[in-house]
Amino acid sequence: MSKPFKMPMMNEVRLVGRVTRDPELKYISSGAAVLNFSIAVDEFWTDKATDEKQKYTSFFNCQVWGKAAEYQAKSLKKGIAVLVQGSLRSRSYEKDGVKHYVVEIRAQRVSTLEWESDNSGGQSAPSGERGAAEEPELPRDEIDSIPF
Repeated sequence: MSKPFKMPMMNEVRLVGRVTRDPELKYISSGAAVLNFSIAVDEFWTDKATDEKQKYTSFFNCQVWGKAAEYQAKSLKKGIAVLVQGSLRSRSYEKDGVKHYVVEIRAQRVSTLEWESDNSGGQSAPSGERGAAEEPELPRDEIDSIPF
């Protein structure tokens, strides 16, 4: 008898976009920091029938955990261009008797893509990059009770 084929799985996301609102830093009951923010990602193409340029914008909710969340809370602001690398996470919660389903990006790395100006009028290095590897393992009941 042959062994059943086990297909390898992959859950990886890389997006470049702009932060749509100032990030919100919260602490859960265990003391772990979680930073929530959204990004807008534009797609451009030319309509073959009309030869007109088209644009579609998608919005994605992102989370950063641990010390990286605290670090990014200081540097991320609405309008900043970022590269977000991470994985998709789905969860559900109940509010007012209605079950809601959410898919978010759990960011392992967030890099700002804009250069900060130095005082001499020149440009310095990119404004920041920080991994999110210190993500704590959360009890399932705490994850389900986060209403964002």
